[in-house]
Amino acid sequence: MRLATRIEDLPPYLFLDISRKIEQQRAKGVKIISFGIGDPDLPTPRHVVDRIREAAQEPANHRYPETDGLPALRESISDWYKKRFGVTLDPAKEVLPLIGSKEGIGHMSFCLINPGDIALVPTPGYPVYSVSTILAGGVPYYLPLLENNNFLPDLASIPDEIIERAKVLWLNYPNNPTGAVVDLDFFRQVVKFANRHDIIVCHDAPYTEVAFDGYQPPSFLEADGAKAVGVEFHTLSKTYNMTGWRVGMAVGNSSLIDALTRIKSNLDSGIPQAIQYAAIRALEGPRDCIDDHNAVYQRRRDLIIDSLSRMGFEVKPPKASLYIWTKLPSGESSASFAARLIEDTGVVVTPGIGYGEGGEGYIRFSLTISDSDLIEGLNRLEKWYAASKRRNL
Repeated sequence: MRLATRIEDLPPYLFLDISRKIEQQRAKGVKIISFGIGDPDLPTPRHVVDRIREAAQEPANHRYPETDGLPALRESISDWYKKRFGVTLDPAKEVLPLIGSKEGIGHMSFCLINPGDIALVPTPGYPVYSVSTILAGGVPYYLPLLENNNFLPDLASIPDEIIERAKVLWLNYPNNPTGAVVDLDFFRQVVKFANRHDIIVCHDAPYTEVAFDGYQPPSFLEADGAKAVGVEFHTLSKTYNMTGWRVGMAVGNSSLIDALTRIKSNLDSGIPQAIQYAAIRALEGPRDCIDDHNAVYQRRRDLIIDSLSRMGFEVKPPKASLYIWTKLPSGESSASFAARLIEDTGVVVTPGIGYGEGGEGYIRFSLTISDSDLIEGLNRLEKWYAASKRRNL
């Protein structure tokens, strides 16, 4: 049996060893507490769930949906962007609903990348940026996100020969996994960079509504000229705790939206209509549920920060996102450290290497864990740290 070379070129699944260790501990009866995946544990708001229940009873919603979504949903997305960011979007040409933003991000590379083309990809970063580039026949060029540069890419350091072949720049702020944020001036500089080098910008923005301490993250499209050079991906997954419903959106440049629509129309049949009506209810409904969720996440953030600080980790409270990104003591890989935590404590964290070579030396904690498990997990870690310290005295 011969598989396509694009499959053979994919990087290995870096969490396989950790997954095996989790299963081994569970087989021993150990309760696993996971700070791993960023999947909100809080429920979807009741008014949104009620709407999908209503819509599911309507026979018209039992049939194939349209790939480009209901006009009413595109209009709701456009209205939401106007209210939240002051960005004007044409719902007919500049808005495309997605089966979750991950789907759109993956398909976008097939709209942009020819064999041998380069995509500028942050490291650490969401793996889909690089994986979709490889699947499309392209080559990722990794831009290190360094702590001493506030986890921002140094665009001026990219070699000329790379820029000449680069088709797209991937960005993600508020950032996963680092929790870094940017101001609107950064996006203005990105627009200038894109115009200067004829590069398309794809901004992944799933965490703009998960923010703390009064901070409000900007949209890339708020920068003058942004719509001429790129698109932004958003999702209801983190904003309304709708990861399982799979509703996202691509917005921005009409030519890019048209290209993505053509790819999708040949590969999928769109979001089930009942879920689209639930998405409309979410976008047009009250925002107090978002504030309530963020209050929970901020409290959890502070508990994790306090605990890590007591254990000697250097970590700054993030202003946004669902993650705590913390540096490890030197001398141990992130994968081996994460594996050791599972074996010694039954606590799961995400090793930074899972987000690319730029993530080595760090681990990530997710805030999407119940309060009771969070407290138990932190207690286990503090006891483990204290015992380890005594052994090394």
